[in-house]
Amino acid sequence: MPRPGTPTPIRLRRRSVLAVSAVAALLAGCGDGGAGTAPTSSGGVTKVKVGVISIVDVAPIYLGVKQGFFTAEGLDLTLETAQGGAAIVPAVVSGQYQFGFSNTTSLLLANSQGLPLKVVAAGVASTGTEGKDFGAVIVKADSPIKTAKDLAGKKVAVNTLKNINTTTINNVVQKAGGDPKTINFTELAFPDITAAVGKGDVDAGQVVEPFLTIATGQGYRQVVSNYAGTDPDLTVGMYFTSQQFAAQNAKVVASFTAAMKKSVEYAAAHPDDVRAILSTYTKLDPKVQAALTLPKWPSAVDRDSVQLLGDLAKNDGLITKPLTLDALLP
Repeated sequence: MPRPGTPTPIRLRRRSVLAVSAVAALLAGCGDGGAGTAPTSSGGVTKVKVGVISIVDVAPIYLGVKQGFFTAEGLDLTLETAQGGAAIVPAVVSGQYQFGFSNTTSLLLANSQGLPLKVVAAGVASTGTEGKDFGAVIVKADSPIKTAKDLAGKKVAVNTLKNINTTTINNVVQKAGGDPKTINFTELAFPDITAAVGKGDVDAGQVVEPFLTIATGQGYRQVVSNYAGTDPDLTVGMYFTSQQFAAQNAKVVASFTAAMKKSVEYAAAHPDDVRAILSTYTKLDPKVQAALTLPKWPSAVDRDSVQLLGDLAKNDGLITKPLTLDALLP
């Protein structure tokens, strides 16, 4: 829970949300959707709900609340946790949340399906340093897998099939001279991947922080940093709203964007504060919290890296329709 004295209270609630395909069907039958998107305002303060994930990536928004950046913009945030970005997308489109955080590939997939989304702020990016990024593919210490090329023909665990981790792993394997089409991806939750590698259920697994630091602390070895190896400036996640909400609430969106910009800039400049805020919304061992690798938090979206992720998704057959990046990106 938040520490006492924060300017705006953070209320965390878990909810089940609609699948992207269900919302796509809803939009097809009911126009552009967005029911219930209006925020509530009182005394000059606008209350909005933001869908987030309990991971290191979203530390800046928690810091922004604590530092009063959103309060200064006249916003009262309710942060609601979901299992992943793919679930947050339809919740924003349907109006359950006014804003959300999602990985870039989920947003691109939604964009290709015609879901009316609008990115409003940069979220999180690769450190750009191989072996020192916040996401990587791990193996057992004695594994014969030494390089990305060796992942070809192997069973690799990822948290979500056909998304950012599969496309970036395919990319680094291909660049290393391997055939990514021979990889057998298996879907497992991040907390379960390291154990699956250890038991031999899979040959390798892709994990992000804090699971990466936990795994290496237990003797597992990094094979390749799939984000940094794809693009040193890879925009891994972004904050977004629906196009309808953006059109009808331009002032609220501008305020949210301004507060998020201050938040990511503060996080980038105060890593100790980032580590401290993690204990307010995650359950981390203090040693892991102190040792984990923090990502980069850029103040602007790297459009070229977003385009690259779109191209990789097309190469893997995840996207078959044209992307409209001008409609999606700021």
